[in-house]
Amino acid sequence: MNKSELAVKLAKKAGLTQAKAAEVVDAIFNANKGIIAVELDADRKVTVPGFGTFATRKRKAREGRNPATGTAIKIPARKYVTFKPGKTLKDKVAK
Repeated sequence: MNKSELAVKLAKKAGLTQAKAAEVVDAIFNANKGIIAVELDADRKVTVPGFGTFATRKRKAREGRNPATGTAIKIPARKYVTFKPGKTLKDKVAK
């Protein structure tokens, strides 16, 4: 399912127009200015009870190897996104 298909299903389920549903989906999930992205960028968790938790973690800088040449390279520190599904979602998928 992609974003537009999600918007169509949301429109049917919530009684919205498809345009309004697309705005809602974009306001939540847009990677640059969506609610989830903004909160994660500010190092805050986003928890949707029963569904799951979006959070960020930090990975330390480390040394790695270039697989083609075998030379040592420095891999910089970075922040990455994690998702931990909630119990209700886990149980639904496990059926």
